[in-house]
Amino acid sequence: MTSADDQLAKLDTSVAHSARLWNYLLGGKDNFAADRAAAEQVLAYMPELVQSARFNREFLGRAVRHLAGEAGVRQFLDIGTGLPTADNTHQVAQATAPDSRIVYVDNDPMVLVHARALLTSSPEGATDYIDADVSDPARILAEAARTLDFDRPVAVMLLGILNFVTDDDQAREIVATLTAAVPAGSYLVISHPTREVNPEAVDRAVAMWNDGGAAPMAVRDPDVIARFFDGWELIEPGLVTCSQWRPDGNDTTPASEYAGVARKAG
Repeated sequence: MTSADDQLAKLDTSVAHSARLWNYLLGGKDNFAADRAAAEQVLAYMPELVQSARFNREFLGRAVRHLAGEAGVRQFLDIGTGLPTADNTHQVAQATAPDSRIVYVDNDPMVLVHARALLTSSPEGATDYIDADVSDPARILAEAARTLDFDRPVAVMLLGILNFVTDDDQAREIVATLTAAVPAGSYLVISHPTREVNPEAVDRAVAMWNDGGAAPMAVRDPDVIARFFDGWELIEPGLVTCSQWRPDGNDTTPASEYAGVARKAG
């Protein structure tokens, strides 16, 4: 395993990174000047992005609580995890089911250093951290097999990450590879930015982000996002803005990200 110093040596603080930008939006301190500048530029066009970041985080919590509770899932593959904040996937899952096993995947050195220090498992369960890009699903699956049993149901989580795979066909291939590896009874969790809410502001914000030299991103219409779930059974309420997925008393103001949870039938 590489050391924290080795990981941080690969860190480029001059270019904004989505994980650190999201950390800034959520009120964290693990970000740099380039991340803050990019965030403030985007917020000039989309001030609701802070709210959207919070809505997406709350969706993660509700989805994981449902999966670890009612659905009985005990294994989670969280790809594009971002920097640790409150209510991380393993904390939510293990609060309900202490024996849950979680594998986090990200390709930002700062994320990995923080993950190894902060994302510690319950004694009954397990966590692991993989340095990999979403565009290499075969490697993700091979390394995740150290911790997860792919003969048992797995929740594959792709929150705010497929938008960094800008080619639709490649994004669908990635999802197909990941979902083919898990058995019946598994779940697929996706959140993804769209133009359905404030389309002009979204377009300006994305253009500014893409012009800034960071990893390019794409927004997709709900019908395109829905295709990621082809062959799976979307559970209620289907594909909706992340704030409106089983809101449980939370703010249901429409968000600029759509989300869904689907089950692989037997």
